[in-house]
Amino acid sequence: MSETGKRVDPYRNFNYVLEIDDIEQAGFSECTVGGATTDPIEYREGNENPKTNPKTARKLHGMVKYDNISLKWGVTDQSQELYDWFKGVTDGPDDRRSGAIVQLDLEGNEKSRWEFINAWPTKYTAPTFNATANEVSIETLELAHEGLTRTE
Repeated sequence: MSETGKRVDPYRNFNYVLEIDDIEQAGFSECTVGGATTDPIEYREGNENPKTNPKTARKLHGMVKYDNISLKWGVTDQSQELYDWFKGVTDGPDDRRSGAIVQLDLEGNEKSRWEFINAWPTKYTAPTFNATANEVSIETLELAHEGLTRTE
């Protein structure tokens, strides 16, 4: 618990690492975790008392839907593991993996984790090439997954 009057600055969003089963690629320029939503289901029975519930349906929670995780990194000759995972999924059997996005403080200490389960690559985007530009070549991979948990 924080002390009254003590300043607590938020962590910077540039200091993070990605952990995925058996993949050791590093150096991501961007990682979008996304979030989760639960769709409401409206339900009303015909015999409900109009005096206690005259015009409103009950709202029940539906299935949880998780946004895809988006990873972006500069093209190098160091690692092709994420692309190889995508290619393996498109060519062969299902290959689901779990992992975490870990936020670090300025000293490199772990502060928060967003753990995901049963992830698989759903979309790969190759770099855009332009002879008149001077940006870094960026690859993008989207991961679909079946659960997201934040821990500290």
